[in-house]
Amino acid sequence: MRQQLADGVSGNHLGLWLLAPEHLRLGTWDLLCGWTGRPSQKVEPRLAMQLLHEAALCVTGIRQSRCLRHRGFELANGLPFVAADRAIHDLLEAHTIAEAQTVQVALGRIRHACGHYKGRILAIDPHRLLSYSNRRMRVRKSNKNSKAAKTTQTFFCLDADTCQPFCMTIGTSAPTISQVTGGLLDMAGQILPDQDSRPLVLADCEHFTMELFESVYRDSKFDLIVPTPGQPYIKKLLKAIPPEQFTRHWAGMAVAKVPYVFGNSDAGPFHLFAQRSRETPGGYGYKGFLCTADRDEAETLSVEFPKRWRIEEFFNANQDLGWRRAGTQNMHIRYGQMTMALLAQASIHQLRQRLADPVDQWDAKHLAKEVFCGLDGGLRVHGDTVVVTYYNAPNAAMLREHFEGLPERLEAEGVSPEIPWLYNLKLDFRFK
Repeated sequence: MRQQLADGVSGNHLGLWLLAPEHLRLGTWDLLCGWTGRPSQKVEPRLAMQLLHEAALCVTGIRQSRCLRHRGFELANGLPFVAADRAIHDLLEAHTIAEAQTVQVALGRIRHACGHYKGRILAIDPHRLLSYSNRRMRVRKSNKNSKAAKTTQTFFCLDADTCQPFCMTIGTSAPTISQVTGGLLDMAGQILPDQDSRPLVLADCEHFTMELFESVYRDSKFDLIVPTPGQPYIKKLLKAIPPEQFTRHWAGMAVAKVPYVFGNSDAGPFHLFAQRSRETPGGYGYKGFLCTADRDEAETLSVEFPKRWRIEEFFNANQDLGWRRAGTQNMHIRYGQMTMALLAQASIHQLRQRLADPVDQWDAKHLAKEVFCGLDGGLRVHGDTVVVTYYNAPNAAMLREHFEGLPERLEAEGVSPEIPWLYNLKLDFRFK
């Protein structure tokens, strides 16, 4: 590897090196060493770094036989080669779901300290990935007109104010949605410190279960709000609320709050927020939302709950990092791969803060194509510093402001400029 650095590299994948300072700021290398259980000089953390950078490039299966060699990709991982399928599979095979969850919690705590979360409003939602596993497994339809297909069901927890993910988990056919959601909220609770006010969790109507509400009400540090399903007894209950209990806030919008108790539960009472639309008494429409806490119903329904859709925006912009399709159905392998994608997303988010409009608004695939794979440049070593030179980079003046003289900038931030996966060499950039 030292000889390759001395010889120099010329290629169009050198944009990936822009992530290196973000790895240093986030402590990515320490997380990878902790996950692999191997010290810094070993190969396993570098194989994990390759997996992370593959996610950043929005590609799957980049291995020895593909086209990323001799362009700086392998050197960005601290390796003189692109690891083959077998090596990556063995790396993922050697680690458990619990180890991946530990990495997610540690990453979340770092991101909270870096200001990536507000921790006030959380959104949870399932995200189903088309699976190419050969196993016999449950098939699902994405809509009534589509063909049923094998899917891997994942669950994400997102900060609804900043659109940044806390953690994710994978559900199989065995645990119920209440059990999976409870585990997801436990991880989020480990990430967030104790606060004076309880964060509000926004969920979908499939989370409307007595088991989940009891668990959150008794054992969680969160409040939960879920839309009520369109079942006849719920519709009857909403229509039975006396008109005088509704408070009209603007034309076509009135809300009321009444207590609600599950028939076979001793938890609660919970609070049913009723939203009434339209102005004609004979044509009223009703929607219900069940909440574990006595919150202001108008603000919750009109300001906070619409933020739940930001998790869909997050999937649309970032699912190409490794959450669009699933191969193997070995849970620990899939868990490890998707956790590496979370690390990649965190580094990319920090990089976006140093990019100008509109580049900082591009989705993950567009950013990978135009920046990580689209910047042409050269790489050489001068003394103890790897110098990456970009030719005709867009917004070069802005990039120069953030990346030239990088060792001094990192030291001023209290971050060591030595890159451990590059054997403690430093990194700097030039723009021509």
